[in-house]
Amino acid sequence: MAEPVDEARRREILAMLAPGTTMRDGIERILRAGRGTLIVFGSTPQVMSLCSGGFAIDSPATGQRIAELAKMDGALVVDAEAGRILRANVQLVPDPTIPTDETGTRHRSAERTAKQTGMPVVAVSESLGAVSLYLDGVRYVVDEVATVMYRANQAMSTLERYRSRFDEVIEMLATRELEDQVTLRDVALALQRAEMLRRIADKLDGHVIELGEEGRMIALQLEELFEPVESVLELIVRDYLGDRRRRPSRPVAELGALTTDALLDHALVAGLLVGDAGDLDRRVTARGYRMLGRIPRLPMVVVERLIEHFGSLPLILEATTTALGDVEGVGPTRARAIREWLRRRREQLTPRA
Repeated sequence: MAEPVDEARRREILAMLAPGTTMRDGIERILRAGRGTLIVFGSTPQVMSLCSGGFAIDSPATGQRIAELAKMDGALVVDAEAGRILRANVQLVPDPTIPTDETGTRHRSAERTAKQTGMPVVAVSESLGAVSLYLDGVRYVVDEVATVMYRANQAMSTLERYRSRFDEVIEMLATRELEDQVTLRDVALALQRAEMLRRIADKLDGHVIELGEEGRMIALQLEELFEPVESVLELIVRDYLGDRRRRPSRPVAELGALTTDALLDHALVAGLLVGDAGDLDRRVTARGYRMLGRIPRLPMVVVERLIEHFGSLPLILEATTTALGDVEGVGPTRARAIREWLRRRREQLTPRA
């Protein structure tokens, strides 16, 4: 049974294998030459104990050096950052009793070495022209740029659609907040859309990492589409969290841990905030974190003081300029700006008769 995958570690290794890196340059040279090799990332004592023969190099890694050294039959050992080639032409002798589903000698050695040492191992196949990464008991195929780019474009298209739907839900939530007509169902829907958007963006971020320098344009698009969402997610939680003594990060983490099917259960999602979410049509009142957080040049510390003073968004909406200005850190000028921004926002969202 495979060990749990450390996603951050996997992405770190894939970044070292991305187009534009020294390691990818060397691997592509090996493939063009119709050759194969094994590359072990990391020179721990356990890795060294599996190395037989070969010779020490300890030389800066370049694409040409990696390709030239791969002409020999043995494996390469590089440091954990893939910046230096430490050993070349070594024979890896892992424990033959370690289970493997691979059939080829090179890939069996790669999988067993990765499992026994816990270090990443890359196998470059001369017969298939493929690159495989073995990490945490799992094999990942390092796809060609065109394949990853296609997946990234598909994910970007999905992200754009979900972003549009998310914005619609957030606008609807804002309208109901201004009218004090929010229900638990509204909150659950907003959280669900935000989390789904976050997951799609995270998947796209993985593609961007695999694309390396080829993914710069997609990375810019991703940043533009997704940047505000994570902060909005936390502010929604702070607005409706039943027990204010709980840290907002806890429900956010619990939301992220839900399966896709569980995420579609509005009662379950709402329950992360209020505990008992039996009645999804029950009205709840926003504290005002998300709405006030959108006001330009209004520090979160001042938002906190306003909410602490008035208690909820409806009471802040009803407050006079003088009452707002009496809150520490607000003052007359900022109070007028808050009142004006909230007035314009209400006009934007409230349907005209």
